[in-house]
Amino acid sequence: MIKNKVLASHYFLKGMDNDSYYPTHLVKKGQDLLKALCVKIEATLPKSLAELYILTQETTDQFNELAEEFYEEDSEIETVARECIAEDFGVIADEYGFEDADIEELIATRDW
Repeated sequence: MIKNKVLASHYFLKGMDNDSYYPTHLVKKGQDLLKALCVKIEATLPKSLAELYILTQETTDQFNELAEEFYEEDSEIETVARECIAEDFGVIADEYGFEDADIEELIATRDW
C-alpha cells in the first residue's frame, strides 16, 4: 500500500487508460508496476538520485518486458504512451523529494 497520499490517489497512466488502442489489462499491469515502484521507494528510502535511478530503471526494465506484450496484442508503447509513462515517473520522483531528477535518467534503460 502506498503511504504517500498524493501518489496513493494518483491516476497512473491516465492517458493510456482512456485510449482503446492500449489493451486495458496491459495498462493495468503498467499501473501496477508504477504502484509497486512507489511501495519500493517507501520501503528503501533512497538517499540520493543515484539510488532512486536504480529503482526507477528496474521498473523501466519491467516496462521493456511489458512492451513485448503490447506488441503481441497489436499495440505498442509509442509516443503518447512514452510521454504518459515518463510523466508518471517524474510525478513519483517529485513526490518523494527528488524534484531535480532527470526524467530521461529515470527511464534510461527503456527500449520503447
